[in-house]
Amino acid sequence: MTCPICERDADTRFRPFCSKRCADIDLGKWLDGTYAVPSRDPEDIEAAIEAVEQASVKPH
Repeated sequence: MTCPICERDADTRFRPFCSKRCADIDLGKWLDGTYAVPSRDPEDIEAAIEAVEQASVKPH
């Protein structure tokens, strides 16, 4: 198995990654929204629309 971040051989301690560094890079991608799981749940869609609308309203 190869590391999904750098493609080196995976280390059993950090599987599927080769190192803690690559595992942390992957976690960072989840946390900053680079990776996302799409949803078709109407409540999720409404919440996303509201968040965008609130972000676009700028206080004077």
